[in-house]
Amino acid sequence: MPIALLALTLSAFAIGTTEFVIVGLVPIIAQDLSVSLPSAGLLVSLYAVGVAVGAPVLTALTGRWPRKHVLLALMSLFVVGNLLAWMAPSYSSLITARILTGLAHGVFFSIGSTIATGLVSKDKEASAIAVMFTGLTVALVTGVPLGTWIGQHFGWQATFIAVAGLGVLALIGSALLVPNNLKQSPPARLSQQLSVLTQPRLLLVYAMTAVGYGGTFTVFTFLAPILEQVSGFETGAIGLIMLVYGFSVAVGNIWGGKLADNLGPIRALSIIFSALAFILFIFTFTAANPITSVLTILIWGAFAFGNVPGLQVYVVQLAQKYTPHAVDVASGLNIAAFNIGIALGSLLGGLIIEDMSLMDTSWVGGSIVILALMLTRLSGSLDKYSHLKMA
Repeated sequence: MPIALLALTLSAFAIGTTEFVIVGLVPIIAQDLSVSLPSAGLLVSLYAVGVAVGAPVLTALTGRWPRKHVLLALMSLFVVGNLLAWMAPSYSSLITARILTGLAHGVFFSIGSTIATGLVSKDKEASAIAVMFTGLTVALVTGVPLGTWIGQHFGWQATFIAVAGLGVLALIGSALLVPNNLKQSPPARLSQQLSVLTQPRLLLVYAMTAVGYGGTFTVFTFLAPILEQVSGFETGAIGLIMLVYGFSVAVGNIWGGKLADNLGPIRALSIIFSALAFILFIFTFTAANPITSVLTILIWGAFAFGNVPGLQVYVVQLAQKYTPHAVDVASGLNIAAFNIGIALGSLLGGLIIEDMSLMDTSWVGGSIVILALMLTRLSGSLDKYSHLKMA
């Protein structure tokens, strides 16, 4: 693997840290800026909106730019966004900083895979993408708990200056290590991009992605206040629990990919969504006890992100069949769908807390994941019907 991949991996680590670290900081930010928990939760929602908008729109607008120039511009925007968050004097300015950072995130993962594959030979493309995405997984295991610990001990602003420092290192690494003459395929025509949005089978997968992911984030966004107020943990323990969750996510992501390879995306997703819904329902009751809450979170992590490989592979398979000229666009829109799910799920969680209670987020999240399971079964039935029709 070329050393240039190290710069992409570090970028993915920094971006993954800044996206998810906010979950551990929600109670601290709410208290410091004198806003409610649902308002602090909007920092998750609006970041995800920035990702969802940035992925398809900015990727299309920068389609003709040299890939390295786009990468350097993105990491510069990422650093600026985190510096603005560090200096944010108010809630509204922090919201603006988060949206700006989200825009950079969306385009990075849209073009990062293209850059990674351009660095290696054809037979090593999948491995190159896996190496880059290792940065995101490692962020969940180490970056998020470490960032949470920094925020708890030195103030939430310190977390953002630390992440900005990571962004500067990634920017320097990209400038020095990523070659200028990267392979670049011609950008898809507008008509080809729009064809993805009018293909019913792809829209169904985007719905599966948004609903399946959104169910998790209805409760995950408010995991820190649940652990403090319901499970009875001290604030200092939240970072350690996030570390446990991160390890579980890392294992679950690999396991989910192998399950999708062995059983096919539909069967794998059916298993994962069924287990995830059950776990979220169970968490409604286990959260009240410190031991059972951590055990449930450990199992939850294994399934929470295990659906990502299956959903991404499935959308590519369907795009190759229904919109073969816009497979990259279809894949990028699925990244947007993940973040639309995060935005809507965390927004819904905030509304539930305002009108109901913290723990109502858990069973509502489980109910949403059941809807994702139903959509998955519908898509599988349509696949079988399509095969029978062709036969």
